[in-house]
Amino acid sequence: MPTRGGSVSELRPTDEWLTNYAPGRPAYALPPGTAFLVKAGSDFVLQFHYTTNGTAATDRSKIGLIFAKTPPTKRAFIADIFDTRFVIPPGDPNYSSGASKTLAVDAMLLSVGPHMHLRGKAMDITANYPTGKLEKLVHVPHYDFNWQLLYEFGPEKPAPRGTRFDAAAVWDNSVNNRYNPDPKSEVRWGDQSWEEMLLAWVTLQIDPDADVNKLFQWPRQREVLDKKQDVTAAFAAYSYDVPLTG
Repeated sequence: MPTRGGSVSELRPTDEWLTNYAPGRPAYALPPGTAFLVKAGSDFVLQFHYTTNGTAATDRSKIGLIFAKTPPTKRAFIADIFDTRFVIPPGDPNYSSGASKTLAVDAMLLSVGPHMHLRGKAMDITANYPTGKLEKLVHVPHYDFNWQLLYEFGPEKPAPRGTRFDAAAVWDNSVNNRYNPDPKSEVRWGDQSWEEMLLAWVTLQIDPDADVNKLFQWPRQREVLDKKQDVTAAFAAYSYDVPLTG
């Protein structure tokens, strides 16, 4: 995850995610014939988020790479849908915001997953297809920071050109949230768990020769959804026991 100094909003499409880990997430494997592309000369960059606890410790993290034994027929690409501009007021139990991103090419959908921090309360990830069909990809009415799972789709899950992915999130910055580090603070985007994020990962299967700089329609920066209308509408079609207020 890029830091604020190298914000996720400044990440180039060619700076590809290969994987990420959050609490509760199991190992993830790609379908047969599908692989991430790592071009010659690329750097592998690992970023870790540490939170101090007053005790010295040692990090023994490691990664493992499995190389394709035959030329892949499809390429995997992780798209990030995010909003870095939210400001959660002190004590607000139902602050909401959202972001979206629209495909400019045909793709297949492999998986999606939500990411917030300790004030995260709920998130929906939705696909709005060019036919007008609306599909709820993930509905998490009770978000838990300790169980940040990916939802993996079966084979042949088309995401045609013009499909818009929406991520709608709700945070609880009140005293009623027992995990809240400080209900009296104003909260913005940041890497530490006492800060917050609105981030949805969408893993796509694309043509191996696709230009990842042209995967999504302009504007390339995610359009923040209207907090009072679009985010509320994103939840409206589903039962949800936390009222969205703005």
